[in-house]
Amino acid sequence: MEAFDASGDGALQLDEFVGVDRFRNKLEALAREEKQLAAEAQRQAKLEEEEAALAQARLEILNEKPPTFNDKIVSLLPYLFPLMDGLQYGRFLLADDNGGNPFIIILAVLYGLYRSIPLSGFVAFFALNLLSGNPSLNRLVRFNMQQAIFVDIALFFPGLITGLASFVLQGAGVNVPPSVSELSSDLIFGALLITLAYCSISSLLGIEPDKIPLISDSVKARMPTIDMIDSDGRFNPRNRDEDKD
Repeated sequence: MEAFDASGDGALQLDEFVGVDRFRNKLEALAREEKQLAAEAQRQAKLEEEEAALAQARLEILNEKPPTFNDKIVSLLPYLFPLMDGLQYGRFLLADDNGGNPFIIILAVLYGLYRSIPLSGFVAFFALNLLSGNPSLNRLVRFNMQQAIFVDIALFFPGLITGLASFVLQGAGVNVPPSVSELSSDLIFGALLITLAYCSISSLLGIEPDKIPLISDSVKARMPTIDMIDSDGRFNPRNRDEDKD
């Protein structure tokens, strides 16, 4: 009716009636078109099903699932690395303790174990860097491993700046009071504790601690994503670059 209703009034007028042959041809054309649309819909449904299966397979390869309780606990461990390296800045604060603080006692034991390992800093760095590339680990764990490395690297710069400043001032004949050095170390250690506390609390809540300025953005740029896994289940970082292009 719609095909032959040229006037669009919802009825066939006398001049709109056609012969049997023309009617049959039109009917067959409409039937072919309907079959083509049905076949196209079937192909599209199959394609979507294959894409969904591929996406699920990629999720199995790259663990992007919500973290479990064990994942949340394990994700805290990498931050022991920058904490141990940052204890040098807390020597003044920790030295004021009379030995009755259990937290400081635990830190002292951990620091002793950490320093008992030859080249402990390099070992921790390479271990975290290697493990963070394991796609079977939960994303929260891998993210915290990478972020712990960046936080530890960031600790290098305050020491470098304060060392250069002290060298320049001493060269200029200016005596830096010990209280200034103590205050700067206390501030650095306090900033480190605040950073680690934020990361730990967020991780325990299952939230990715990605709000640290500069550091978190650098970590997210290094994290592998699903679009970096090809159809054969292999990592291919170029996939993401090609998608961006």
